Amino acid sequence: MTESDTGRRRNWSIRSVLQPGDLGMITAAHGTLYAAEYGWDVTFEAYVARHLADFATRAPAPRERIWIADDAEGFAGCVAIVENSADTAQLRWFLVHPAARRTGLGRRLLGDAMAFARDAGFSTIVLDTVSELSDAARLYRAAGFVLVSEREESGWGRPVRAQRFSYGPAFGASE
Repeated sequence: MTESDTGRRRNWSIRSVLQPGDLGMITAAHGTLYAAEYGWDVTFEAYVARHLADFATRAPAPRERIWIADDAEGFAGCVAIVENSADTAQLRWFLVHPAARRTGLGRRLLGDAMAFARDAGFSTIVLDTVSELSDAARLYRAAGFVLVSEREESGWGRPVRAQRFSYGPAFGASE
């Protein structure tokens, strides 16, 4: 249970095992929320669906995990750690539903994912995002991530400023 900035209390159930319907729910949440909030088109939803399906159909990997948070109102958020290389994990599919924002859930999911990555033996965690997601970037920076690159891309129906953040000893983060 966590208390939000406004004093409302939220109960989350956070699980790390995919269940039937989760892939569609996560994909739909990404597609509808990013379309509504940033004007992205269906190609973003297809991108999420493709990579999420690849993740779900591989043999279970001990160094990879996904977390899905639900509350009384349904889907509240998700995040995953995916193995990028022997030393590097990638943070993926980090999303907090608007109804669950500013309740501490984002910090909790990010913290759980980072702790898992460290415990799994990764020395670096990377994540790809876009500059418009400034609330998420604040969470990343507060957790010790450093912006390491930016580039303009035409993606998801409109131009975006792609960003890569990294966390690890090379970027000043303690192990």
